[in-house]
Amino acid sequence: MGSVEQIDVDGQVAAILVRASFREPGIHFFTPDSFSQQLAYMRHPAGKIIEPHIHNSVRREVLFTNEVLVIRRGRVRVDFYDNARDLVGSRVLETGDVILLASAGHGFEILEEAEMIEVKQGPYAANLDKSRFTPSRNPK
Repeated sequence: MGSVEQIDVDGQVAAILVRASFREPGIHFFTPDSFSQQLAYMRHPAGKIIEPHIHNSVRREVLFTNEVLVIRRGRVRVDFYDNARDLVGSRVLETGDVILLASAGHGFEILEEAEMIEVKQGPYAANLDKSRFTPSRNPK
């Protein structure tokens, strides 16, 4: 398993996992342009100038909530579920890992006390944004 992994479920990108060990110089976008949320990594040397800028108002249509989790500390297992709500795989996230959850069902178990930062489109619409289900523990 490399420093960057794309996890597919039901023929779609379910997640993009960037391990803390990823250290390539420059700017690296991991998401296709079609995603409503973009995930990139940047590594620049001291003295690099990023020109001051503002972001323009651009209308976008967002149909699904994507979320990015940054594991600041601890260990978390993320489970992936297909459209039939069957478990299809899991990954363990560790300190410094970042994951973009783009599609498919997912759930979490905290393996070691964890601190996470979550970033997603807003405003959060509570029960309109998600459908909870009883997980299957039998992987396909």
